[in-house]
Amino acid sequence: MKKFAAVLMSVIMVASLAGCGSSSASKAASGSAPSSGAASSKNASASANKSSANTENMSDKKKFVVGFDAEYPPYGYMDDDGQYVGFDLDLAQAVCDMEGWELVKTPIDWDSKDMELNSGSIDCIWSGFTINGRESDYQWTQPYVDNSQVMVVSDDSGISSLADLKGKTVGVQSASAALTLLQDPKGQKDLADTFAKLQEFGDYNSAFVELQSGSIDAVAMDVGVANYQLKSRGEGYKILDEALNTEQYGVGFKKGNTELCDIVNADLTKLAGDGTVAKLADKYGISDLVCLKAK
Repeated sequence: MKKFAAVLMSVIMVASLAGCGSSSASKAASGSAPSSGAASSKNASASANKSSANTENMSDKKKFVVGFDAEYPPYGYMDDDGQYVGFDLDLAQAVCDMEGWELVKTPIDWDSKDMELNSGSIDCIWSGFTINGRESDYQWTQPYVDNSQVMVVSDDSGISSLADLKGKTVGVQSASAALTLLQDPKGQKDLADTFAKLQEFGDYNSAFVELQSGSIDAVAMDVGVANYQLKSRGEGYKILDEALNTEQYGVGFKKGNTELCDIVNADLTKLAGDGTVAKLADKYGISDLVCLKAK
């Protein structure tokens, strides 16, 4: 009887110890005290979940992350249904359809575009992005739009030429090609020096609000955007006949990212050849600006 009791007690003790071990293992598995193997697995998972931007192995690429200005119609903007649309975004979608990628539309602060690109948060800047003056700063596709910088004024402003802007307040988007042009001694700095003030805005919608209120006298901007603004806002504005300059748009990738740039560049040529580029240009009213044609 004593022998049986001793055996029974041994069994109970073993079961009790097994239960404690199981509880401890469960606690470790829950993440309270991960092993080095678990930590390694967690780090690997975190790396896998990072943006696919600037991915070197293109055969594994699943997403194409495009950084764009969300208030830059007709190239990129939010429509009445709350969807991001525009010529550039539709063209990027066409590239993704060809490659089997998922397009990730990522609105960015235009002032922070370089930080977003260099950090890998985005694959490229595709948003009416001017090549001229930035040729060596990015990996560029071929140009797809011929653009010019123009001045928009109110119809009743009495301003009919660039010379009439002397002593006036001119609005411009921060970090834009127009701002660069007006600050460049080799560009239009001499003209800008005649202004009473060159006022920067985060986006052109804000600039037009100030133009409408009379707080500023003119807005320097891309002609495609100017045409869209005038069409959507109706009467009351005009574009001065004298352009500030001419330039071209391209898709900008991080310097050295030739593999992804070359893929997109080749696809743009194909999309021009099959009529997609022309169709989208007609949809967004910029047919006269598109320079990427079927060969």
